[in-house]
Amino acid sequence: MSEFLDIVIPVYNEGPNILRTLGALDARVKAPFRVLICYDFESDDTLTALRGNSSFAGKIRFIKNTGRGPHQAVMSGFKASHAPFVLVYPADDDYNAGIVDAMVEKAIQGNDIVCASRFIPGGNMIGCPWLKSLLIRLAAVSLYRVARIPTRDPSNGFRLFSSRLLKRVQIESRQGFSYSLELLTKCHRLGWRVAEVPAQWRERTEGKSRFRVLKWLPAYLRWYFYAFATTFCRRGANCVSAKTSTNRLDSAPRERMFP
Repeated sequence: MSEFLDIVIPVYNEGPNILRTLGALDARVKAPFRVLICYDFESDDTLTALRGNSSFAGKIRFIKNTGRGPHQAVMSGFKASHAPFVLVYPADDDYNAGIVDAMVEKAIQGNDIVCASRFIPGGNMIGCPWLKSLLIRLAAVSLYRVARIPTRDPSNGFRLFSSRLLKRVQIESRQGFSYSLELLTKCHRLGWRVAEVPAQWRERTEGKSRFRVLKWLPAYLRWYFYAFATTFCRRGANCVSAKTSTNRLDSAPRERMFP
């Protein structure tokens, strides 16, 4: 296996962004990697943009979403991954590629999750809508300082996971990017290590965000309170839902070299 890192990028009409993002990754990531483009439908303009450009063909696999929406797209990417580490990366992010190697280094050091953190020195968040910003910051402060989750940015979906964690832990979330907070809180409950590196976040300028604050809030709250139960009710590793043999044998999503 030559790929050391699989970069999962869920897409939905990211044609205006994807070439810049892939170009940044290609230029700035030194660790051997491949990109898993996880899409819902064949007419997605992300695929159109990539059909017309062969620069990244050797590093890309196209993963057809086994369902619909961002959650299932990421799950399809996880199922298709065979690398020791899996990074979920935003399709419109052409400015954080320089931190990917630092995230991989933290993972090599034995951390099962490495968070891209906007709230540590060197990180920032620019142009975030006020309601989303308020919810994110309140969750971040309370989870870090009260529930003692070992990252200052617990809700960011831009995150690296070890294959050990993905193979061991059953993901129960079904909406949005709440799986990321779920895996973080379960990793903490298992007593496995979490690290963070500073990252930027900018409101997108091209395309439409698929983040739905109010719709997905109940899904996030489930894992928010799970974190507090871990710390204050002393729930341990035996309470973490593990994958069964049936889970592991789920059929893999369809994979193609190029559309």
